[in-house]
Amino acid sequence: MSELKSRNILVLGASGVLGSTIATKLAGLGAQVMATSSNLESAEKVPGVCNPRLLVDLSTPESIRVLIEYLVDSEVQIDGIVNATGVVAFGNYTELEADVLQKLFAVNATGPIQLIQGLLPALKASAAAGNDPFILTISGVVAESPMAGLAAYSSSKAALYSFTQAISRELRRDGIRVIDARPGHTETGLAGRAIGGTAPAFPTGMSAEQVADRIVKAIVEDEKDLPSSAF
Repeated sequence: MSELKSRNILVLGASGVLGSTIATKLAGLGAQVMATSSNLESAEKVPGVCNPRLLVDLSTPESIRVLIEYLVDSEVQIDGIVNATGVVAFGNYTELEADVLQKLFAVNATGPIQLIQGLLPALKASAAAGNDPFILTISGVVAESPMAGLAAYSSSKAALYSFTQAISRELRRDGIRVIDARPGHTETGLAGRAIGGTAPAFPTGMSAEQVADRIVKAIVEDEKDLPSSAF
């Protein structure tokens, strides 16, 4: 997808630091960016360049179904999906609460999987029209190197990574490119919003600007994988 002008791209989690940065950069290259946030409060953080702004709670299958039906019924063209959502929890796995574990996997893995599956017909239509559609997920370095104290988070991201690796082969014949990005620790403030436990003292990470630039470059230059070494 060397040309982004007039392409319709859905950015999941565009209210977050990394998601909003990616959305702004895509819009700057001429893309029409649709954005999601999880609630009305976070929707206020979505960049003004995004239209429409949509709500979806990835921990709730019904919320995902409603968004899919809205987009399908509206016959919205979708040429790309960027999944920049995510939640994190810290601490020894033996101390993790069941509801925290469930939310980690819902938001980081099963929710995006359900949403992507529901929007595949739109991506296939984009491919048929010659628009080189793509799916980009951000699993992070923990998908490659699971960390002690982050066992549940690491495994939820590894599940997302495994999913993208498999569907990249399944969707190749349909002309849909699948990219997974695995940057190292990035300064997005996510660690300070943990849904369980307390973050350890991380060294200073990469800037969201740096990571977003590399991700957008991969989209534009038709790359198919962004391992941690690519950052």
